[in-house]
Amino acid sequence: MMKNETLKIWVDQYSENLLKRAVYLLSDKDDAQDVVQEVFLSAFSSYDSFEEKSSPQTWLNTILKHKVADFYRKKYKTEPNIRLDHFFDETGSWKNNTVLNDWNISDNPGSQLLDDSNFNKTLEDCIEELPSRWKIPLKMYYLEEKKAPEVSQELNISTTNLWKILQRSRLQLRECLDFNWFGKS
Repeated sequence: MMKNETLKIWVDQYSENLLKRAVYLLSDKDDAQDVVQEVFLSAFSSYDSFEEKSSPQTWLNTILKHKVADFYRKKYKTEPNIRLDHFFDETGSWKNNTVLNDWNISDNPGSQLLDDSNFNKTLEDCIEELPSRWKIPLKMYYLEEKKAPEVSQELNISTTNLWKILQRSRLQLRECLDFNWFGKS
């Protein structure tokens, strides 16, 4: 079968699954569509190197994984610096210590919270509100379950910087959940 015919069949067979995976990883359908298009362009240009040691879908998913990493790396580098004026004063002290208080989860025990679709939606919304510079490492570390050295390498940041970003992300998420979930009456 000719290269063009094979790739046309792959587009028909695998586009939907690749798009679902890309939307999950990127949280944006337009970005996901662009990345999936890049996957097929890359597959077309490197088709001759495909040795059929794996299924086409596995090969395309591997390309997708690299394209998503490229996307995050590019986006991470183009975002402006993030200010922490919201949490810390000019001396580096907390402006509002209430963020350090425990949550009152007596109405929603923690083990049941993750089974609550409304809570999960609120959590997803809070994650999406994070700046890209924080959201991207957070998703790579917690949702994609990549190891810290891998995330650091892909984003070209130090591991120390990654931990700071994750800490700040968690603080921002906590505040968002405090306001949008635990603060609800």
